[in-house]
Amino acid sequence: MSMYPVDIITILGPTASGKTPFAARLAHSLGDAEIISADSRMVYRGMTIGSGKDLADYVVDGNNVPYHLIDICEPGYRFNVYEFQCAFQNAYMDITAREKLPIMCGGTGLYIESVLKSYELGQVRFPERKSLTIGLKIERELRREKITRRLKARLEEGMIDEVRTLLQKVPAERLIRYGLEYKFVTLYCIGELTYDEMFRLLEIAIHQFAKRQMTWFRGMEERRGLPIHWIDATLPHEEKVAIALKLLANMQ
Repeated sequence: MSMYPVDIITILGPTASGKTPFAARLAHSLGDAEIISADSRMVYRGMTIGSGKDLADYVVDGNNVPYHLIDICEPGYRFNVYEFQCAFQNAYMDITAREKLPIMCGGTGLYIESVLKSYELGQVRFPERKSLTIGLKIERELRREKITRRLKARLEEGMIDEVRTLLQKVPAERLIRYGLEYKFVTLYCIGELTYDEMFRLLEIAIHQFAKRQMTWFRGMEERRGLPIHWIDATLPHEEKVAIALKLLANMQ
């Protein structure tokens, strides 16, 4: 770990900005990095399409990029920020013990900030980590287009069947608590919404969620003192990786 000027690299951004493929390619380029997911829903097994795990993104040039904190608990369970901190600490220690560099990647601002600002929860305060934090920015209208396109693709990939399978073991009211895809598709599956109503309301909810994410990230940077290096999300992954490597080198 001493070869790096930081303890961790953090990749953040709103939904549909391409965080995972970028983080995976950066990890692959570094050659000795592993990804820690910072997403509040990817922790649940069986919640794959709706949470956007996109596990194929972790294969780069035929090589598997190791990832952590995905599929670590059962659906229906209420995972919280403190549990994320503990799970993150375990993953971080495992990765660094093997002399690898952790890359935290996700869109759950509270999870990310709890680590970078070392929130004290459960009478435990984990060490602060020196981070190179990179944000992916995407123009609002393009983000909206990508969200709509991705929603259609996920429905075609079988998101409704995924929710129906989850409903066989998780009560509808618990799935609804997870919000977004799991809320509105569940309401469709139990007959409270038509397909068109489900799509329209879910699309609106995801747009609003992306806006809230950006509000949180701006607060991290402008009010809570966490510098974020913003990169245009529309750049080719190779260019984004090159920029990230240059930023890392400049921190020496």
